[in-house]
Amino acid sequence: MDALLSALADPARWRFVALLAERPRSVGVLAQLAGARQPQTTKHLQALERAGVVTSQRAGQRRVYALQPGPLRDLATALNRLADAADEAGMRETYNRYGLDLDAERSAAQEPGWADGRSFDFQRSLAARPDTVWRHLTEDSLTAQWWAPDGLRVSELVFEARPGGRIVLEYREDEDADDSAGVVGRAGGAVEEVRPAERLAYRLSPFLPDGGPAFTGHLVFDLRPTATGTDLEVHYRIADTTVESADFVAGIEIGFGQSLDRLAALVAAGPHTTDLTEHDPDTRSTT
Repeated sequence: MDALLSALADPARWRFVALLAERPRSVGVLAQLAGARQPQTTKHLQALERAGVVTSQRAGQRRVYALQPGPLRDLATALNRLADAADEAGMRETYNRYGLDLDAERSAAQEPGWADGRSFDFQRSLAARPDTVWRHLTEDSLTAQWWAPDGLRVSELVFEARPGGRIVLEYREDEDADDSAGVVGRAGGAVEEVRPAERLAYRLSPFLPDGGPAFTGHLVFDLRPTATGTDLEVHYRIADTTVESADFVAGIEIGFGQSLDRLAALVAAGPHTTDLTEHDPDTRSTT
């Protein structure tokens, strides 16, 4: 397949393939129709023949080339498989949606404070008691397992679950097995309110590449017991927005929503282990 792709990657060769799809033709005619010199035409046709795309035979003083449809059909099948896999993965809709949000937020971010006061509300029905959900919100080893959007993982986490306690968060690519790709995101903040199994409030700021805060997120988690577990409501309000924060703001609804989906799946899976994945984040004790 590599030889086929390499042969077809040249625009001149692709032109000869198109001409040969119409009918077998001689080198001289192909050169004339393509507006190319005959020696160059011969080299391109020989490359296509080595890749199995065309075949040739001598007819008197001429060499006539014909297209081999089999390799092209194999290539089409392989490309269709890739397209089908992308459809089945189900990520394209989210990718496109984020792209639209990104364009809109970048256009809106014209001056500091451009998005101050904007808020996002999330609700999830969780299949675990409030005290169990609370542990997943406040214990580093459990929080690290869900507090990242799709495609990322928590590589460092400090969550001191007391008023004034520190929050330190660091992300890496989920598939970055040896951490060689580097940190892709950092955030920091402080806990503001702690009412075990009822309410948790904190502020958190994602950091720009220069280390400054992109904005301040004020998050309030309210837990309410239900017959089947816990209703969780999260109010996410942003303030202190910088012009450079557009990319972060665009990702809040999708990214934090994906994190909460992970939380819902985690508490539903129970029992609630504190074992970490193979990418153990650097998590530190809480109070």
